[in-house]
Amino acid sequence: MQALIREDLLSLEKYAEVRSEFRTKVIAHKKPRKVAVGSNVTLMFEDRLTMQYQIQEILRAEKIFEAAGIEEELQVYNPLIPDGGNFKATMMIEYEDVAERQVALQKMKGIEDTVWVSVSGYDKVFAIADEDLERENEEKTAAVHFLRFELNDAMVSALCGGADLNAGIDHAAYHYSLEPISSESRDALVADLT
Repeated sequence: MQALIREDLLSLEKYAEVRSEFRTKVIAHKKPRKVAVGSNVTLMFEDRLTMQYQIQEILRAEKIFEAAGIEEELQVYNPLIPDGGNFKATMMIEYEDVAERQVALQKMKGIEDTVWVSVSGYDKVFAIADEDLERENEEKTAAVHFLRFELNDAMVSALCGGADLNAGIDHAAYHYSLEPISSESRDALVADLT
C-alpha cells in the first residue's frame, strides 16, 4: 500500500464540502476492520483510507494548511499504513468506569507485547508495539498502543488462498482469543496484502 502524499489530501475548503460524505464512507470501511478481542480491547486495523481520514480530520481541527504542517502529519501517520506484508493496528483498552480502567491499566503492563495474530496452520505472530514512542511507565500501560504484525510470504499466500485469520492476547491479566476472526474482517485485512 502506498504512503500518502500531500496531493492525496484535500484542501481545508474542499474537505469541508465533502466531509459528511467522506466520513460516512470511512465509517462503513472501518466497521469490518474493527476487531473486539474480549470485552475491553479493540484492534482497529489501519490502512491508507483510515489514515487519510485521520490526517484530514487533524488538518481540519488544527486548521493546518501550510506545507510544513501537512508534511509533519504525513510523517506521523504514514507509518501506520500497512506495506503489503503486515497488518498495522491501533489497540484501544476500553473501560467505561475511570477507576476500573486505572486499575486494569496497572495490571495490564506489557499487554501490547502479548497481542497476536495467526494464520491457520502457522505460529502466532506477536505485535511489534509502539515503535514511535514508549507508551508504558513503571506504574501502568497506556490505553492506546500502535501495533505492527509482520507476516512471512507463506502466511500471506495462505491468507490470500482462503486460510482463517485468528487474533488474541496472551497476557496474565487479560487472556482472550478469536479463532477465527469474522470472515468479513478477514477479507478486509487480506485486501491489505494484495
